Amino acid sequence: MKIPEHISRAETLRCLGNSSVAMNDEMQSLLDSCEEKLLRSLRPKWLYKRLNPSECGLLEGESIREHLSGCGDAVLMCVTLGTETDRLIRSAQVEDMASAVVLDAMASVATEQLCDELEAEIAAKFPEKSLTWRFSPGYGDYPISLQKTFLSLLDAPRRIGLCTNDSSILTPMKSVTAIIGLSDAPVERKRRGCAGCNLNKTCKFRKAGTRCDF
Repeated sequence: MKIPEHISRAETLRCLGNSSVAMNDEMQSLLDSCEEKLLRSLRPKWLYKRLNPSECGLLEGESIREHLSGCGDAVLMCVTLGTETDRLIRSAQVEDMASAVVLDAMASVATEQLCDELEAEIAAKFPEKSLTWRFSPGYGDYPISLQKTFLSLLDAPRRIGLCTNDSSILTPMKSVTAIIGLSDAPVERKRRGCAGCNLNKTCKFRKAGTRCDF
């Protein structure tokens, strides 16, 4: 899996609210500085594993059953940027909130870029299969509490130090777990809708009249 050499500026600005960001020399300098610091902090790690979700107790709720309909097997995956990135953001929150906000957005974008890279690697490993898009605990009615089960099945705490607390928050913070269905038949890769998203009441994109494009 390739480690990103650059963080998408377009995605970063979208996370920051696009229209609320004044793109001037000062902002450009801030973005450049944050990207440089963030890339130096990255210590990414990842894992994935093929399994039968029905045999592992992963089919809780209607959302995941619909998502994996027609998929005999699935791939569990996790990605983390590492503890250095968390420390960088926490330090900025004390010293420079403007940098902290940009670093947090960039780190989220970097996490998604790494997830995209890992998904491409998984697709290349199973060329005979059609893949669904990534589906994470907390989406729709899929219980966020399954984070612990995901990590246990991947042995992530021991292998890469990725853990979850009692509130099912991943640590390090900039981390993702997800499941991808594997099907013998072509899969319609439907776009994720706002109605089923567990963040739809607080989503900053919806408040701004846009969508997250997931």
